[in-house]
Amino acid sequence: MKRKYILPLFLLFQIIFLKVLAFFPEVVERFYSNGMYVFTSKVERFILGSIPFSVGDIGYAILIIYLLISIWKARKTWRNQWKDNLLKVLSGLSIFYFVFHLLWAFNYYRVPLFEKMNIKREYSNEDLYAFTEKLIAKTNEVQFAITHNKNQKVSNPYSQDSIFKITQNGYNNLAAAYPFFKYEIPSRKKSLFSLPLTYMGFGGYLNPFTNESQVNYKVPMYGFPNVICHEMAHQIGFASESECNFIGFMACIKNDDLYFKYAAYSVALRYCLENVIMKDEERFNALLPTVNKGILKNYKESELFWEQYDTFIDKGFHAFYDQFLKANQQKDGLESYSKFVDLLINYYKEKEIK
Repeated sequence: MKRKYILPLFLLFQIIFLKVLAFFPEVVERFYSNGMYVFTSKVERFILGSIPFSVGDIGYAILIIYLLISIWKARKTWRNQWKDNLLKVLSGLSIFYFVFHLLWAFNYYRVPLFEKMNIKREYSNEDLYAFTEKLIAKTNEVQFAITHNKNQKVSNPYSQDSIFKITQNGYNNLAAAYPFFKYEIPSRKKSLFSLPLTYMGFGGYLNPFTNESQVNYKVPMYGFPNVICHEMAHQIGFASESECNFIGFMACIKNDDLYFKYAAYSVALRYCLENVIMKDEERFNALLPTVNKGILKNYKESELFWEQYDTFIDKGFHAFYDQFLKANQQKDGLESYSKFVDLLINYYKEKEIK
């Protein structure tokens, strides 16, 4: 067999292997998520965490430049040498795909969080309405505790670097109850690509190759802590977006700081209200006036912010990411972000929200 066929065939082997692996989440959980990944992720964060800028973003920039140069150099050979060029592309994808899974993406195939925490998945409309009412009361309480004025929006007074440091408190408190949420060796960075991320409609991302938690520093500050805690959940090995929303929520409300609690409660409440309006608009219209006007002003602040960058770009990237999630064990695609409401409702069905 010619060497140029080896890596493209290896890509095919990887795809088949992952299809089979999906049937063995316990194996992934034991040997990868709680084994190899714990070691490799900590090593990456130990090496890169103290570097003040995003190494991963710089790596992506270099890769993009390299690819553009390669495409330009090969522009005259695509017709005559299309087979060799195609094999080169497939070889590159094969290596990329392998490293992506080795350093991070096998986590997509681990045991679901609802099984680990014994949380039910189904809920009734009445369960949703009851939980939303409880969440409104809690969010109102925290908003008023911060502002002492129901009509005033919350303005986070901390610097973003300070918020990075305060996040650890919430994860420490959360890990005291659930040790598998333990977060060690921080590597939290403001993304160098924050403007492009904003146009793409994303608040942050985890670099799977460097294990750096990248946050869009342009997003409204009232929700900034929640974004960081979400990305940190990815760092400790949880791939599902709904699970990371749930873990990020928990890490924020377990934080001793009120601004962290508010970030989580307000974001979760918005998801719940969106679910309510889809199921019963009349019920939504009855609930909305019970939300403090200051909270609604924060929602408006966020809405106006994203409207500034609303172009065809974010729609294109959202469509791409939707398919990416579906290809990686998240059948609901982008809708999986809102699925964490399922976890919240069932987790707090017999518990007080705190």
